[in-house]
Amino acid sequence: MKLKTIVAFSLFLFATNVLAADHTVEMKNAGADGAMVFEPAILKVEVGDVVNFMPTDMLHNSESIAELIPEGATGWKGDLSKKVSITIDKEGVYVYQCAPHSIMAMVGVIVAGQASNLDKVKEDSADLSKTFVLAKDRLDKYLAEVE
Repeated sequence: MKLKTIVAFSLFLFATNVLAADHTVEMKNAGADGAMVFEPAILKVEVGDVVNFMPTDMLHNSESIAELIPEGATGWKGDLSKKVSITIDKEGVYVYQCAPHSIMAMVGVIVAGQASNLDKVKEDSADLSKTFVLAKDRLDKYLAEVE
């Protein structure tokens, strides 16, 4: 009986890894949405997927914003100019930033499954948007595109 359980669990883990997808987000000085951007700016994923933040240009990082991710989700904080990989562990909307360039609205959005916390994120993001000196409506535009 124990062997069957081990085999079944191993197959489950293997199937989960096969189904998970890898996504890449570039950290850039300039892109389609202007200066200091993540591309793509809005990323649709599934729970269990891996997101790789790539430092296409130097002196950027990616870090989650605690009050703008699903309740109970694991946050992250990448080092400057370093790749950071995260595994999405909860359904909902995640807003993240490049800490040194946050005032320049260097933010991005990940949507995992259903955007169940979208209304809360929209409400709670107002204070962050007030700190932007460039592209002041960037985050509002991104969140308006989330379904």
